[in-house]
Amino acid sequence: MNYRSYITIEPNKRGGKPCVRGLRITVYEVLEYLASEMSEAEILDDFPDLTQEDLKACIAYAADRERRLMITPFST
Repeated sequence: MNYRSYITIEPNKRGGKPCVRGLRITVYEVLEYLASEMSEAEILDDFPDLTQEDLKACIAYAADRERRLMITPFST
């Protein structure tokens, strides 16, 4: 999934946090809802502006960010 067409970062919106398609819904919030065991259907019902692709984009964004933050252990 190419999350780059779904996740936006605007300095004057939500403090520059990554948001879904320029909406005021942050990636962090979506991930927090998923982690709190809300189903995709519940999230989409509560936030009708979101799509299933948006939810997947949030997960893909987080996975890519985690991958880029990984530190390779040094051999001693």
